[in-house]
Amino acid sequence: MKLMIASDIHGAAGYCRELLSAFDREGADRLLLLGDILYHGPRNDLPDEYAPKQVLAMLNERREQLFCVRGNCDTEVDQMVLTFPILADYSIFPVGSRLIYATHGHVYNTSHLPPLCPGDILLHGHTHVPAWEPFGENNLYLNPGSVSIPKSGSAHSYMTLEDGVFEWKTLSGEVYHTLTL
Repeated sequence: MKLMIASDIHGAAGYCRELLSAFDREGADRLLLLGDILYHGPRNDLPDEYAPKQVLAMLNERREQLFCVRGNCDTEVDQMVLTFPILADYSIFPVGSRLIYATHGHVYNTSHLPPLCPGDILLHGHTHVPAWEPFGENNLYLNPGSVSIPKSGSAHSYMTLEDGVFEWKTLSGEVYHTLTL
């Protein structure tokens, strides 16, 4: 199974459209969204082509292919218009012999860890900065960056996971980092 992982769309219709085009191009089976889907939040400027209604329509059309965790900008009101669940605080799933703890990053992050075992992977968005950092007892912190509002000079980006290989890519599909478990 090929998984595409993205975070922080923040209501940007143009970047959401690019993300979904990348999803089709990748031939991924599922898209994991790490939160902050519709709203830009008070700390961010409005992203280009801010149009949450367009974003929700595009994502609702793909509801069977999505699974999500809740970001700090996602609310019950957003869930009322989205036809797939977005309010889970985290998702846990295996990759080989490791578990991935996927969350947004505003609650659980490397400064406030969830209950991880040695070797587990902490995957979150929120910072808008791509990351692939070891920590703890053979743990990894991974971040796909941001679809719409990248920070620290990073690209508009996403990740893929297939056969234990993570790839960080620009929205155009250019690979800029690879990590093999």
